[in-house]
Amino acid sequence: MAVEDHRFYQHDGVDVVGIAGALKDNIFGERRGASTITQQLVGNMHPDLIDRTDMSLGRKLKEQSAAREMEKHYTKDQILEAYLNQISFGHGWYGVESAARHYFGKSASKLSLAEAAALAAMPKGPALYDPLKYPDRVRQRRNVVLSLMADQGYITKPQAASAQGAPLVTQPNSGYSAYSPWFVDVVRVQAQRAGIPVIQGGYRIYTSLDPVLQNAATGALLEETAAIESQPDYAHPKYSPGTRTAPTRTTDYLQGMVVALDPASGDVRALVGGRDYGDSQFDRAVDGMRQPGSSFKPIVYAAAIADSITPNTIFSDTALSISLPNGTVYRPEDSDGQYLGPLTLRDALARSRNVIAVQLGMRLGIDSIASLARRMGLSSKIAPYPSSAIGASVVQPLDLIAAYTTFANLGTPVEPRFIYRIEDRNRKVVLTRGVSALAPALDPRVTYVVRDMMRDVVERGTASSIRRYLPASVPVAGKTGTTNDNSDVWFIGLTPDLVAGVWLGFDKPTSIASGAAGGSMAAPIWGKMVARYYALQPQLSAYHATEQWNPPLGVIMGDVDRATGELATDQTPPDRRYTEYFVEGTEPPALRADPWKLFAWGPIIY
Repeated sequence: MAVEDHRFYQHDGVDVVGIAGALKDNIFGERRGASTITQQLVGNMHPDLIDRTDMSLGRKLKEQSAAREMEKHYTKDQILEAYLNQISFGHGWYGVESAARHYFGKSASKLSLAEAAALAAMPKGPALYDPLKYPDRVRQRRNVVLSLMADQGYITKPQAASAQGAPLVTQPNSGYSAYSPWFVDVVRVQAQRAGIPVIQGGYRIYTSLDPVLQNAATGALLEETAAIESQPDYAHPKYSPGTRTAPTRTTDYLQGMVVALDPASGDVRALVGGRDYGDSQFDRAVDGMRQPGSSFKPIVYAAAIADSITPNTIFSDTALSISLPNGTVYRPEDSDGQYLGPLTLRDALARSRNVIAVQLGMRLGIDSIASLARRMGLSSKIAPYPSSAIGASVVQPLDLIAAYTTFANLGTPVEPRFIYRIEDRNRKVVLTRGVSALAPALDPRVTYVVRDMMRDVVERGTASSIRRYLPASVPVAGKTGTTNDNSDVWFIGLTPDLVAGVWLGFDKPTSIASGAAGGSMAAPIWGKMVARYYALQPQLSAYHATEQWNPPLGVIMGDVDRATGELATDQTPPDRRYTEYFVEGTEPPALRADPWKLFAWGPIIY
């Protein structure tokens, strides 16, 4: 009241004396407003009726009329309480209790006089007087508030002087066990869409967030994007914390997002929607739509294995021309500008060869691949063009990452889950969310074979950088992605405990750098995050050292020559010999069991 509305208990919702003073000051060049606490409250509660960014006389008159009407129905104390509980304090934090916990790590009832005055300094402009970004500016205005409180008799002069000398100390993690503003936004939106008015307070929300993994995701993204920007030939604007006075939807510097899920339940354990929520609250994981590049290819390869094409089948990585209905010719190529000749399907995925993925797309039909993508949980439209086989159709990042739970669960995808349940102030459960598994999208045998092919991407393919961070005892399968113009780079991978994805790019698609690739930019973020997670979960690492992914019934294995795709022989060099997996019925004839051979050993005796 001392700084916002010192005649609050005297006026009827409109401070006529304050208006006169404001008019006088404006005439003499000192611009200030005269909105009372009641006027601010009606604007905050009814933004659809009163737009407080509108500086016209008409808005002021409408606001004054609404404020006087409010004062007829509520006491001053009720109005003040509602104001304190609903006013914005920036960062999506509303009310003094939320602000106290986030800025100072304590309840509003535990604030010191200096801390309380710092919060009272904020309603004039939460972005302008943000204690996290502008502590000196907030300290100056806090001291003005304390002087006004002393002048108006709320505190003594010595109390004001003591509080004015106190340092402004905020919580380094904004009061969270893990910095997770984009995750909180999703939870709030989902609760409100379910009809739960959580913004009014009094609710207890139980969520899927894992603070350890969230911190690992946030740290890895910030560190690796800063490392990219520090390269001597980096030519784009760089992230500079604390330079923006207010958040915008998009930024001009390199952005990124990270999502990690529990594959069994779909629980979203970590979600980072950008590099700095204070700069941009846009959630690139949930609200973004980007080309997935080669991270879409596992869906294409899964369709191929389901169509009885075996992973040792030889395809030719060679120049390809496809005439399109519009009269143009599509010629897919790879970033290295080379063609590698005959390759097995397994090698083609590990090396992420575009021509072979397009050949598969043409052979299987893009409509069939799009149908599989939908069954795996991708809601985005996959355009009926050959380039869709190499990820030209845009997708929602969260959707694409969740689709990879299909590979983790041997064919059955699960939907992302953020909220377990919500209780009201009486601890009554008002909302619950169970595990939501979709219908099986793939045969478990097919899924296992594709997942094993994706392990080669990590062990000897485009994502081999992962092994700089994670030991071989932790099984990892995944796929890199890079769009043709190097504007989007991805890595989506899975372990027995996690499905996680990383994306980097600019909000306005722009080439990141010459030679930018998912394996060199996105995969290290993924590897660093997951390594930190497992370092704090030693029991999981010990378990994986003895327990690996095991094939389901109906998967046949045999030694294959990596160079020829044929079954290995005694003459096959050890470095070319590996174990290949086949869906039963598609294995080479030499691996098929011959029931008639049983009788060569004599009659069967019961």
